[in-house]
Amino acid sequence: MHETAYAKLNLALHVRARRADGYHELETLFAFVDAGDRLSAVPASRDELRTLGEFGGELLDPFTNIVAQALAALPHGQGWAVTLEKNLPVAAGLGGGSADAGAVFRMVEAAHGLPDNWAQRAAKLGADVPACVRSEACIGLGTGTELASIPNTMAGTPVLLVNPRLPLSTGPVFKAWDGVDRGPLPQGDMRAIALEGRNDLEAGAIRLCPAIADVLAALTATGPLLARMSGSGATCFALYEDMAQAEAANARIAQSHPGWWRLLGRLR
Repeated sequence: MHETAYAKLNLALHVRARRADGYHELETLFAFVDAGDRLSAVPASRDELRTLGEFGGELLDPFTNIVAQALAALPHGQGWAVTLEKNLPVAAGLGGGSADAGAVFRMVEAAHGLPDNWAQRAAKLGADVPACVRSEACIGLGTGTELASIPNTMAGTPVLLVNPRLPLSTGPVFKAWDGVDRGPLPQGDMRAIALEGRNDLEAGAIRLCPAIADVLAALTATGPLLARMSGSGATCFALYEDMAQAEAANARIAQSHPGWWRLLGRLR
């Protein structure tokens, strides 16, 4: 069994309020890139997890990895030996771990089917996991686990992801939010919401990781439709009208900032 863990983007992320339970009330437009981590699995006598790839060495404890937690959350036979090729940076605002868990859910679905309460099981693993199971454009409400469908009018849009190779944990970024409710997601189709929306975590993330501002400036200089931080950072993305423009932007940033991580793809 083989599956891609598609990189998650928050094309817009509006933080509306702090909740009594300590979490934040969100409105977000999820989208997914046609590339990411790669997972493969074969039947085994017990669950096993092997990590490789550029960022595989950063997952120090496979037993607490979200892939192992996803396996434990779902019936899938006696066991699976899973290999995770970690191509997405860790703690990067791309839902990398959540995307990996979502890929496990899809593999289990193909092999055995999913239980009726799969969404609740996914939400227990992380707020982004339910969206990552389907990896389709949608609106996320609540803590991000309440999903509403939206016509995907941006499928195929070229996208460039850039990360300064600096991890940024989600918790401190949410704590850095200034607490100001700047209003709901805009009305309209997916493109309108993306272009007219915002990421309320961006300013706080830049205070914690000033290199994000450098990434955004470099992306903006390439003339995209939109340049914005994804999730809690530090990865930023730029959307383009055509792939030639995106490829030129990728080459330009590779030359000017060779140390930054980049991924060129399209929205699914």
